[in-house]
Amino acid sequence: MSDTILIWGAGAIGGTLGAYLARAGEEVLLVDVEAQHVAAINEHGLAIEGPVESFTQPMKASLPADVTGTFKTVILAVKAQHTADAVEALRPLLAPDGYVVSAQNGLNELTIGRLIGPERTIGCFVNFGADWLEPGKILLGNRGKVAIGELDGAMTDRVREVHRLFSIYEPAAELTDNIWGYLWGKMGYGGMLFATALTPASMSDNFASARHAPVFEGLGREVMAVARARGVTPLGFNGFDPQAFMPGASSADARRSIAAMEEHNRHTAKTHSGVWRDIAVRKRKTEVDAQFAIIADLAAEAGVATPITLRLIELVHEVENGRPQAWDVLDDLLSTCS
Repeated sequence: MSDTILIWGAGAIGGTLGAYLARAGEEVLLVDVEAQHVAAINEHGLAIEGPVESFTQPMKASLPADVTGTFKTVILAVKAQHTADAVEALRPLLAPDGYVVSAQNGLNELTIGRLIGPERTIGCFVNFGADWLEPGKILLGNRGKVAIGELDGAMTDRVREVHRLFSIYEPAAELTDNIWGYLWGKMGYGGMLFATALTPASMSDNFASARHAPVFEGLGREVMAVARARGVTPLGFNGFDPQAFMPGASSADARRSIAAMEEHNRHTAKTHSGVWRDIAVRKRKTEVDAQFAIIADLAAEAGVATPITLRLIELVHEVENGRPQAWDVLDDLLSTCS
């Protein structure tokens, strides 16, 4: 078994984490399906650029088919829709006592746990801003909340080790006994980011639109209602306050949180969400079905109505299929709120 940390997915999240870990002396192998990206990393190193820090780190990278051996620590950092395929591909590489850390957006721990067992899955919450720019180059736009936790809340030696690794990148990384609280908090925030991808404007400019505040408030309330129905206590971060979207909270409470999210996103070189970049820059499908449609499914199981969420998913599909990103698309979502 190798002591090498295997990072499966060398894009914005995985590449950033890998570069920081390797710079600190950890043995890291990046795995990615983009052959040009792998070649650029092996030849020139991985370049991290941006206002947080800029450096180029010599790294080892590989295509999935070329990875051999077994690994105890695997950090999964692929798009949500690729989770199941990635887990099946890396399953033969996982040591008998190995585990997978889901450094992704969404509730992918559910999928990973279903495939290899929840006991071999560690939860991870990341909210720093980064973008894949081109082969061998990643923009690190800002720092953000990072949290690590076992799915059952236990404090184990392995979760402490994973926390140590993530603290190399983010010294303020939290070791938590409520990782689901952070993951569900980010589902509320993430739904709002999907909505911002319907327009050409930045995340902050979307949040600043008083006209569209009911969209962001409505999405937050729907997701928090599903979380409560599942017995989860959502946690806040970087301006998102789950209590502001709970029953009994006023619209003024929600708008204060939306304003705080606007302010947080004003201070980053990453102006648009990864969802927006998938549509506008990379011209590919988003994570909406794998990452966010699960809200609608879990809501149906719990008997919670989520009309804004359902309409948002439809509108993301429309812009994926060629409808121009424009404020009138967000207006369509606004009409659902009324």
